[in-house]
Amino acid sequence: MPEQSPTPDTPAPGTGTPTGGPAPYDALLLLSFGGPEGPDDVVPFLENVTRGRGIPRERLKEVGRHYFLFGGVSPINAQNRELLDALRKDFADHGLDLPVFWGNRNWAPYLTDTLREMSDAGHRRVLVLATSAYASYSGCRQYRENLAAALAALGAEGRAVPQVDKLRHYFNHPGFVAPMADATLAALAELPPEVRAGARLAFTTHSIPTAAADTSGPVGDHGDGGAYVAQHLDTARLVADAVRAADGVDRPWELVYQSRSGAPTVPWLEPDICDHLEQQHADGAPAVVMVPIGFVSDHMEVKYDLDTEAAAKAAEIGLPVARAATVGADPRFAAAVRELVLERAATERGQAVPRCALGALGASHDVCPRGCCPARTPLPAAAGLD
Repeated sequence: MPEQSPTPDTPAPGTGTPTGGPAPYDALLLLSFGGPEGPDDVVPFLENVTRGRGIPRERLKEVGRHYFLFGGVSPINAQNRELLDALRKDFADHGLDLPVFWGNRNWAPYLTDTLREMSDAGHRRVLVLATSAYASYSGCRQYRENLAAALAALGAEGRAVPQVDKLRHYFNHPGFVAPMADATLAALAELPPEVRAGARLAFTTHSIPTAAADTSGPVGDHGDGGAYVAQHLDTARLVADAVRAADGVDRPWELVYQSRSGAPTVPWLEPDICDHLEQQHADGAPAVVMVPIGFVSDHMEVKYDLDTEAAAKAAEIGLPVARAATVGADPRFAAAVRELVLERAATERGQAVPRCALGALGASHDVCPRGCCPARTPLPAAAGLD
């Protein structure tokens, strides 16, 4: 992976100790979705996720069957704890004095509780790392709305309200791309030797309504698929190119989707991963590797939708498949977060710094502009211009 030249205030990617420091920031907040940690948590968790939609409790029990297959425990919380440990270790190893907190949108530790703890501890300038690498309403704007609501709650309580800024999208950072490429190579190695050379790559991400995709990213990026699709295609191309460079095989690949929900009358991004596997089998593909580039960790939508549902479809039609791991708590991803923190801190101090990014799209914006990933019902959002 290419590197950009360092300046005194930002290290080369993955190398050296930071020298510029995190000022003006005094804390980092890991902001995630959250998930149940036992059978009794499943329905209350889903009630949090679907609040305001009027979905009956019995329907939520049916929806929660995926969680009950795994003992009612979502993998996401344990994976966030691993990422917290990786971040704290990387920061300590590189002399970055920045405490790391964790808050969730839909389950404990809740975002408002965490921000309350941070405010009471005296933190006044907070950087936010969301566990979503791409632009979209649900992956960016909605988190910013959650932040605004939590900060408003602190203000209503008479507490000091910290300023929060969100780290830019990191879909094309080397610390995100390189682990995905290595995971793809590892998944290829799991396939039987006789089908490995002809295996195709299916890059998967969460399907969203086409209307939401078309308006994702800044207004200038709006159009068919918007920034959401464009960013995923860029990442998929980077990973495919890295895999080809490593094993010398030029493999066909496609961006496909999973985890669709909602009314069947509403158009969502396609093709679905199970439909794609059927088509690949019909086209004579000897094997497929599923590469979940749309996800930071192996949470429920990876464990169920790929490892359970898609794997069952592949077994049904007799198509060999393997699934690449997500970046999770890979040390290179933790290092990437440190580099993004230092980059943003230096920028806030008025210093010009290299912005590390691979591919055709370049580094994403620091502050979401007006009209970026708009909501159908406008709500206040933090860390942006609207």
